[in-house]
Amino acid sequence: MILIAFGANLPSREGPPEATFASVLVRLPRFGVRPLAWSRLYRSPALAPTGQPVDQPDFLNAVIAVRTDLSAEALLGVLHRVEAQIGRRRRRANEPRSIDLDLIDYHGTVTAQSGLRGDSARLVRPLVLPHPRADQRRFVLDPLAEIVPRWRHPRSGRTLAELRRR
Repeated sequence: MILIAFGANLPSREGPPEATFASVLVRLPRFGVRPLAWSRLYRSPALAPTGQPVDQPDFLNAVIAVRTDLSAEALLGVLHRVEAQIGRRRRRANEPRSIDLDLIDYHGTVTAQSGLRGDSARLVRPLVLPHPRADQRRFVLDPLAEIVPRWRHPRSGRTLAELRRR
């Protein structure tokens, strides 16, 4: 199973986050990524990494289950391309955004959690699967429970029910 998380708290070229989400569902098949199931949109407050509220609009979040023949790396590239098409510009961490697409799970693949690689001119974040903080984010866990209630975290083996209780 391949799972992608969607989040947005600003309008995009497509309109408000609801329209942006609909646009993602239309755009993905153009790249060989077929949505199989998608959750409803969930509202969550914008929080700093410390968990404290920040002065930003609330986020709308969802999760999509997809099918594709693309590798995990190629799929991540497609997600970044769709973000760019819709108007995402990555400037700094935890900024308000018109779209954020995260690869949460790729067929249960578990990769090493390492730091940045590359030279100082061009640092690259390696693909980490499952997504490093998905198991700590209610805005990912709740939509996951809606479309794949029996999902288990590939690294820890914990069920969604266990993760949501934490």
